[in-house]
Amino acid sequence: MKMRRVSWAIVLGIALILAPAVALAQKGAGSTGEKINLNTATVEQLQALPGVGPATAKSIVEYRNKIGKFNKIEEVLNVKGIGEKKFQRIKDRLTL
Repeated sequence: MKMRRVSWAIVLGIALILAPAVALAQKGAGSTGEKINLNTATVEQLQALPGVGPATAKSIVEYRNKIGKFNKIEEVLNVKGIGEKKFQRIKDRLTL
């Protein structure tokens, strides 16, 4: 009986430790569905897009700095790391 209480206490302790991390992961910008402005977003904000990691986000910002502001969302297809498949996943989350 005492062993069972200890086991439950351990399980409860682990759950309490992990709960904030799970809540933060679910609350992150990537899961909110908020629109990301291609012309103003930071590397960190761009990483909230599905399938966009640090390298691709950095490429988007570098491309924007080089060519100026995006005039159409489809122009992001010119960025290295953004193909048609990834574009289809992120286009509804993009704005100008």
